[in-house]
Amino acid sequence: MTERTMRERMLAGELYRAEDPQLAADDARAQALTHRFNTTDPTDHEGLRAVLTELLGGFGEGAYVRPPLRCDYGYQTTFGARAFANWGLVCNDVATITIGDDVQMGPGVQLLTSTHPLEPGPRRDKWEAAKPIVIGDNVWLGGGVIVCPGVTIGADTVVGAGSVVVRDLPAGVLAVGNPARIVRHLTDAPAPAAAPATPATTPAPTATPGPA
Repeated sequence: MTERTMRERMLAGELYRAEDPQLAADDARAQALTHRFNTTDPTDHEGLRAVLTELLGGFGEGAYVRPPLRCDYGYQTTFGARAFANWGLVCNDVATITIGDDVQMGPGVQLLTSTHPLEPGPRRDKWEAAKPIVIGDNVWLGGGVIVCPGVTIGADTVVGAGSVVVRDLPAGVLAVGNPARIVRHLTDAPAPAAAPATPATTPAPTATPGPA
């Protein structure tokens, strides 16, 4: 039986070392594409989308990411339709990162799949692994939220700004803190009445997602 490559071990969620020629090539590809994305004119929406479509494993219709973006491999991350990420998203996508439809992420969100052995010997020998992250449909992650390896966040959940999510969160809750804890369950409220029409003005900046 042929011994599996480190890339194959990584994709299987097993311990691996990053010193693999194919992983090095994958990393170089991702860094070149993210550099291109981050240096593209931010008003060139078609150009930005073209780069992300090449970089990522999937980029849904109407999805939008504001530069800068950082990721390890790109092909391990997928965005659903109409998902939005504000400035400074970090996708540490050694394992898969699945971002659902209509997800909103504030500035500086970090989605971190990588893990390392607690034992000093294997860690010194550069073994590592990763666990997938899943962000459900219509989730709102406030600015600076950190999602740790292996976490799934259920649909419609809101995570307050600066929170660190270390365990799964169910659908339809508000969670805040470090570690993030559920503080209430969310239900639909009536939609606010439409504001009266006013003359066109410069749009107000989009609010930073998440309770501060």
